[in-house]
Amino acid sequence: MLRCIVKTLAVALLLAAAAPVLAVLALRWINPPLTSFMLQQHWRIQTSEDHVGPSIYYRWVDIDDIAPALALAVVASEDQTFPRHNGFVWKAINEQLTAPGGPRRGASSISQQVAKNLFLWPAKSYIRKAVEAYITVWMELLWPKRRILEMYLNIAQFDDRVFGAGAAAPQLFGVRPARLDRAQCALLAAALPAPQRFDAAAPGAYMQQRQRWILGQMRQLGDAYLAPVLAR
Repeated sequence: MLRCIVKTLAVALLLAAAAPVLAVLALRWINPPLTSFMLQQHWRIQTSEDHVGPSIYYRWVDIDDIAPALALAVVASEDQTFPRHNGFVWKAINEQLTAPGGPRRGASSISQQVAKNLFLWPAKSYIRKAVEAYITVWMELLWPKRRILEMYLNIAQFDDRVFGAGAAAPQLFGVRPARLDRAQCALLAAALPAPQRFDAAAPGAYMQQRQRWILGQMRQLGDAYLAPVLAR
């Protein structure tokens, strides 16, 4: 009896470990119709008393149909070592862990954010971070950097109900994703830390300050910085 229980638990653990890997492998070629974050946002808005209109806006767009400046803007803002790291920015993680009073802000790479947004939930916990790290490792092994960045540009939340460049460009600026200019791209990147609070379409003083900083970082990195990542 005990042997049967142990065997059942071992099989269950093996399946639990294999399921995310198979999902990550499939998503190398399949574009997700929805993500975990989108479903949570949809449920939150649908159940609110003042719900009006669509709960989320989302449309997948191939990376070749998105202004290259947006890729540069999110990397400049969120993860400047993205082309070189293996999924984790160890220096930033160590700085946050050793900061006086404990971690004060996130040190997640773009790869980690993709793993979280696709499969997990926003609340911080050691369990979530462990699962996020596990998925990130497999994502870096199974996907090229180009696919990770393409996924991020399509599932990142840019506004309270807006996910991805395919929806953000027309909803917030009235243009196609390929027609976003550098200033608009910098504003979208500036909204990423708190898209439910910051409005890229009507930026306040803080957003404008962030936009200027991101544009400066984009100039320093240079337009060719992501060429190796974006190349097929």
